[in-house]
Amino acid sequence: MSLVTDRRTLVARAPHPLRAEALRGFPPFAGAAVLLTLGVLLAGSAARWQGGWAETATQTHTTVLIAAPLAAAAGCWQGGRERRRRTEELWGTAVRGRLARFLASALPVALWTAVGYLAAAGLAMLATWPYAQGDRPHPELLPGDTVAVAAAALLGHVVGRAVPTRLAAPLLAIAGYVGLGVPSMSHSGSARHLNPAFPVLAPDAPVWWQPVSMAVWTAGLAFAAVLAYAARRRVTALLPLAAAVAAGAVLTQTGDGLWHEAPLARRQVCDTSTTPAVCVNARYAGMLPQVVDALSGITGKLKGVRNLPVRWEERDHESHDAEAQLPNLMPLGWSVVRGRLTDPREFAWEATAALERRPDCLHSTERMRRADDAVEAYLAPSPVQERFDEIDARGDAAHRADLRKRLAARAELAGMGAEERRDWLSAYFATAGTCDVKGVPAL
Repeated sequence: MSLVTDRRTLVARAPHPLRAEALRGFPPFAGAAVLLTLGVLLAGSAARWQGGWAETATQTHTTVLIAAPLAAAAGCWQGGRERRRRTEELWGTAVRGRLARFLASALPVALWTAVGYLAAAGLAMLATWPYAQGDRPHPELLPGDTVAVAAAALLGHVVGRAVPTRLAAPLLAIAGYVGLGVPSMSHSGSARHLNPAFPVLAPDAPVWWQPVSMAVWTAGLAFAAVLAYAARRRVTALLPLAAAVAAGAVLTQTGDGLWHEAPLARRQVCDTSTTPAVCVNARYAGMLPQVVDALSGITGKLKGVRNLPVRWEERDHESHDAEAQLPNLMPLGWSVVRGRLTDPREFAWEATAALERRPDCLHSTERMRRADDAVEAYLAPSPVQERFDEIDARGDAAHRADLRKRLAARAELAGMGAEERRDWLSAYFATAGTCDVKGVPAL
């Protein structure tokens, strides 16, 4: 009775092989390698995504291009473990079946690499949260991306078991990077939507079932390969293969219909306390006070001036007569970094140029160019304009003469009385958006 009890106790205390594999050895290091690699890549490009939820989602999705080949290489290295240890024959005498032995070795790597990817994505979201100016987190792509990384590890494990060389892991990583990277550069063809690293542009969002279909596509291929290699009845591989084919057909047939613009990206939030009013995209509504403050020097000088646009708008279309195009806040990393305007003075100067709304006039005159320059210098003096002045000051006689005329025009506009200047600016903005040479008031 005691011997039976001791045996039961030993069996109860024996750890499950999958647990032992998951907690010791190579798999945790594989997950740490994925996390560290993606962390370095994301940190290096933080200025382009930190502060925008949609940008953060697309940037972490882009890292699948690195995470999946790295996971495949990790799985491949794990798959060749018994060959390197020369314990293949001993491992083959285990009581458990071939598929169970395969999964006990392969699943921990797939799990840890997926956890590494998820941890990197979670840290990126945490890094964005203090600087986010609107919108909400976008985790829609994470399920499909995570499954794709885990599937790559399983496929890599199959390759590691089947290919008897230590070079299989690095070669597989290179092949995976090329295999995912080259199709991602294609802008045509429905097959590109089968690529788990297919680039997504902010603020595009997937339809709700796209991540599910992508997960079925990648996991189906991985499990089909696993069953074809390790299952006792290899015909069972047809079931996940059929699921993968069905999911792939849905992805390719839907094509560009898999993506839609986020509803918030079509909305504007405005501050109507100024003239012109200031409107920004609702995805970064929190930046509106900064933008209004950057333009306050312009709007303060335009009080009482007529013929102005009704508002500045941050839109990706040609401005109408009643609006002027606000300088681009996006993409992140240029005008905006971590929720702050990088150069408010230059932003204001670009906004002044947008108020002029000059088309490409074939016959622009010196009077028109001088008036535009004087208005920009009065409303929003800019370091860019100062650099042009310095260049002309060091130029030939013609450039120096032109600079003197521009400076004189700026001084004349700045020296006008308040009422006279308002009338002059009203006449000036009445010609905005046209090439009416005669209507431009002289200086």
